[in-house]
Amino acid sequence: MITELPGNSRRLALTIDDGVNSYVVGTLIDFVKASHIRLYPLPERRLLVLDRSRQEAAPLVETGQVQLGNHTWSHPDLTSLSDHEIAGQIRRNDQFLRQTFGVNPAPYLRPPYGFHDKRTDRIAADLGYSTITMWYGSLGDGNSSITADQLVANGQQWLGAGRIVIGHREPDPITHVYGQLLEIIRSRHLQMITLADAFGH
Repeated sequence: MITELPGNSRRLALTIDDGVNSYVVGTLIDFVKASHIRLYPLPERRLLVLDRSRQEAAPLVETGQVQLGNHTWSHPDLTSLSDHEIAGQIRRNDQFLRQTFGVNPAPYLRPPYGFHDKRTDRIAADLGYSTITMWYGSLGDGNSSITADQLVANGQQWLGAGRIVIGHREPDPITHVYGQLLEIIRSRHLQMITLADAFGH
């Protein structure tokens, strides 16, 4: 399991989890293209079936600016499922990402809600997902009532060297603060990287 980046450097990995708001997804893609930052989204099927996000994300994935990981097929609490159901969630999303983007999302799996245990980790590892990807800090945007000011405050708190930070593609306020978050990153001289950049796969 990982929560931080290896080594002592100014590197930062911003990992973006699930979301189904097509407008938010579109503005995130525009932000990534315009700012040239590197991201590690952990998508699920319900997000990436959106035509615009799939078509516009594909070139970013191909160049390595965006790395895709496995976040399950329908975002369940894996600890509440049977062994067969857990494997199905992981396999189905794995197959979708391979067929849609031509990438191998292994070995990184982020369990929805961060819920996992020895059993879920064993099943994931047997399927090639040996690295459970957690986080050090959060933008807090999984909360639908969060304000833009709160998002920026969370960015001030958590966007730092060596950290894996979690964000989401759901609440509208995030679309208004990308520039402020980028300014925090730049003012701290942080290098945005993907997990593949950090761990070599």
